[in-house]
Amino acid sequence: MLMPEEGNKQFLSKGTLWLMAIGAGLVVANNYYNQPLLGMIAREFGQSESATSKVAMFTQIGYAAGLLLIIPLGDMFRRKKIILIDFVFILLSLLVFALSKSLIVMIVASFFIGLTSVVPQIFVPIAAQLSKPEEKGRNVGIVMSGLLIGILASRVFSGLVGDWLGWRSVFFIAAGFMVVMGVLIAWLLPNMKPTFDGTYGQLMRSIVRYTKDIPSLRLASLRGALGFASFSVFWTTLTFRLEQAPFFQGSDVAGSLGLFGIAGALAASLVGHASGKVDKNKLIAIAIFLMILSWTIFGVGGSSYAGLIAGILILDMGLQAMHVTNQTIVFSSHPEASNRLNTVYMVSYFVGGSVGTLIGGKAWGAYGWGGVVVTGISFVILCLIIHLLICNKQKYKE
Repeated sequence: MLMPEEGNKQFLSKGTLWLMAIGAGLVVANNYYNQPLLGMIAREFGQSESATSKVAMFTQIGYAAGLLLIIPLGDMFRRKKIILIDFVFILLSLLVFALSKSLIVMIVASFFIGLTSVVPQIFVPIAAQLSKPEEKGRNVGIVMSGLLIGILASRVFSGLVGDWLGWRSVFFIAAGFMVVMGVLIAWLLPNMKPTFDGTYGQLMRSIVRYTKDIPSLRLASLRGALGFASFSVFWTTLTFRLEQAPFFQGSDVAGSLGLFGIAGALAASLVGHASGKVDKNKLIAIAIFLMILSWTIFGVGGSSYAGLIAGILILDMGLQAMHVTNQTIVFSSHPEASNRLNTVYMVSYFVGGSVGTLIGGKAWGAYGWGGVVVTGISFVILCLIIHLLICNKQKYKE
């Protein structure tokens, strides 16, 4: 539902905003249910931890592909129709994953789970496009908070349910969530008109043009990629770390630690509110320093629950603060192309995540926790260097 205000301009109602926030969380969770379960899956299929980590990597690759190929269609066709068709394929992908009898089938299914679970990145531009100018950052922050809570709560849910009922039950239940959410979206989501009149080829070429013409989009995309790479290094390898001394724990504990990351996700809405009042370069620099601090804590205190919990709180807070600020920058120009701009940013973001997952898995296999810490902190140090070298050359439109 929309609220008519200020002449012919329509703005989001609270109900629509919260539908998108909850929907974003439930859909994006599909990409992360597998992470606390990787150890359990490795044992069932008799595979190494490094080989099993490809499940998480291909989910992120699939998500990046979906962002590139599907999300731009939100500017070309009615978004509600795209979302409902996509939900059918999300459901099928989850069921194939749950019924997988081999790691190869699971990896293919994980790719399609990622490919189809891109709906949240249609919700975010809707929130930006239909918000009053003074509420844009806040509303984007609310939807992003729902998305980010979904990422973190998914690990808690899958860890606990997987330990109790087995990993397959997690994906059957997730399929049920998608059925309920699809019905609610069909009933309540507004049916917005497309903003692009042209062919699919022209649509995709325009993405390249926007990338070349908007320096702030390129920088935000690179920061996002490096930040999410660092984040993925940690969460992909955490379950392996907890299975070793001194913890000797399973997927339930690995998932439960995600509860502490939710505090960082909640900070996203606060950052969105502040992004119009505080210099964005300073916000991002602070966020990167928080991530560097978190990895320092993992290195020093990674053999205790206190160290892991403190690091998780700070890591998630830093990443989400940077992510929301990046997206506020991305949406500050060309509102008619909001889906295409978001495509550039989010494809970069999840390509970075897949690289982090791959390198993190290899670092764990070769060097253990020490290698993971060095890998994770290297990504954010590189992010800080790039940010400091380039940010002063760019001024962001408020």
